[in-house]
Order: sequence, then structure tokens, then C-alpha cells
Amino acid sequence: MAAEASFDVVSKLDRQEVDNAVNQAGKELSQRFDFRGTGASVAWSGDKGIEIRANSEERARAALDVLQTKLIKRGLSLKILDTGDPQASGKEYRLPIGLKEGISTEDGKRISKIIRDEGPKGVKAQLQGDELRVTSKKKDDLQAVITLLKEKDLDIALQFVNFR
Repeated sequence: MAAEASFDVVSKLDRQEVDNAVNQAGKELSQRFDFRGTGASVAWSGDKGIEIRANSEERARAALDVLQTKLIKRGLSLKILDTGDPQASGKEYRLPIGLKEGISTEDGKRISKIIRDEGPKGVKAQLQGDELRVTSKKKDDLQAVITLLKEKDLDIALQFVNFR
């Protein structure tokens, strides 16, 4: 009897890479000519978020674009960002950005339903905390599931780890 092959579907972010992107974006905002005098800045706000500040709504959105460019260059998915709308706070606009990490129960159920309905037969998906364990007797079936999930446009960034 063949042993079961498995892998885990997770949604984790590399904090060091996000920190590097935030620092690079902040440095670019301080040096770029079109951001002079706008008070534009990007900084961490607490443990789970980033805050962009600027003197106008369009400058805040432009600063968000700079941050997104830095994240992409560092190989991070933009699906990790939970961006709100710029809010006026006195003379400046603040744009709070949350970071999404982990697979929620709702998302886990949706992913396992996709695997059950569209994936190869004999593949099982099981939710374990904030990750999803996918098992099968054939490694080819697992690779088909990875391809299937990469093709789906889910609103969370997925990584596939512990392939055995």
C-alpha cells in the first residue's frame, strides 16, 4: 500500500520583506520631486498594519501605488493588503492598510469545496487551524490541485508548503 502524499496550503507573509518594502517606499516618497511638500509618508501602525499619510487624497493614493510597486518588486502578492479609503484627519489624509495573513475558516471551506468539486478524485482537504492540509495517494493529483488553485482568482495570497 502506497503512503499518502500531502502538502499544506497556507497564507503567510514575510514580515521582513514587507518591512523592507515599507522602508523603500518611505525613502522614495521622501526623495521624489512630485511628493515634495505633500507630507507623504509610509510607516507601520501597530503590529498588523501600515499607515500612509499625505496632505491630499490623490497624494495618499499615489503613495499607496509606490508601496504596491515596492511589494511587487520584492515578490509579495498585493492580496496581502487590506486597503481602506483615505480618511481626512485635520489637514492630512490617512490611509490605513491592514495585512491579511492566515486562511480563515470561511476561506478554507471555500478552497476545500473547490478541491472537492473540481479537483481529481481521491484528494482530501482538511482545515487545520489557519492552514489547509491536502492529501492524496498520488503526487500527480496533488500537483493538479496546486495548478487548479493557482488558476482560481481567490482574494487571498496562497503558498504551498510541506510537499511530501
